[in-house]
Amino acid sequence: MLDVVRLRVLVAVARRGSLTAAAKDLHYSQPSVSHHLARLEAETGAKLIQRAGRGIRLTEAGRLLAERAADIISRLDATADELAAHVGLHSGRVRLAAFPSAIGTFVPEAAVRLSRGHPGLRLDLTETEPPEALRLLRSGRIDVAVIFRYDDTAPEDNGISMVHLFDDPSYLVTPPGRPSDGLAGHAGSEWIAGCDRCRSHLLDICAKAGFQPRLSFTSDDIVAVQALVAAGMGVTLLPGLALRAHRHPGVATTEIPGSTRHVYAAVYGEPPHPPATQALLAALAKSL
Repeated sequence: MLDVVRLRVLVAVARRGSLTAAAKDLHYSQPSVSHHLARLEAETGAKLIQRAGRGIRLTEAGRLLAERAADIISRLDATADELAAHVGLHSGRVRLAAFPSAIGTFVPEAAVRLSRGHPGLRLDLTETEPPEALRLLRSGRIDVAVIFRYDDTAPEDNGISMVHLFDDPSYLVTPPGRPSDGLAGHAGSEWIAGCDRCRSHLLDICAKAGFQPRLSFTSDDIVAVQALVAAGMGVTLLPGLALRAHRHPGVATTEIPGSTRHVYAAVYGEPPHPPATQALLAALAKSL
């Protein structure tokens, strides 16, 4: 009998085109992916992949099995969702990925609400930034992704629905005693940037204020960023949720009008969603 885990590995390799990318999607090591493929070849008696230069490609047998496996896994996952609905959320699990400041603020309260309402339902939680959370969602590794976007007109990914949770304003973060007369007043200051998306937003919002910030440090650690600001090593822009998660006593903050990020719960497919997913969405909405 073919092992479902190994079939999932083959499907990931077929979809991503490399062992490294498949390992990243599955949260496996590359040797583990190679091991599963070797065992699958032993089980089937067929050569499924072959080396192509520095990469790999599927053989005809590998492509055939990957196509059939994708259909099998889709049916298994649908059956699991139907079973969860049948047992009325008295057991099972739901999987959530969220960015760090969400986990540091409203996600724990949502977890408590979910546990109280459905004590037999287990919540699996992963901390990751939005691009990776969406990759996990598309690959079926999670059920809900809490993400943010600065552009609320950006198109949704194919097959993914966005449930708007709230809008999160941005704040200029400066050392105490420094003038906080808006972004333009710090055109000559050293700036500290955050994650890729936050850094892009910082560059955009400063450009609208008429200057290009001089970036002296980059860190996606909100504790470290605020410590640098408190030490007088620069100024930064942080979302309100980050300041709720951690607020250094030695910084001053000023809200920046028109600088907002939009926080969503992303789910795969259109409503109605599986009962466990719907219960988690409700818990998130009530925790804001």
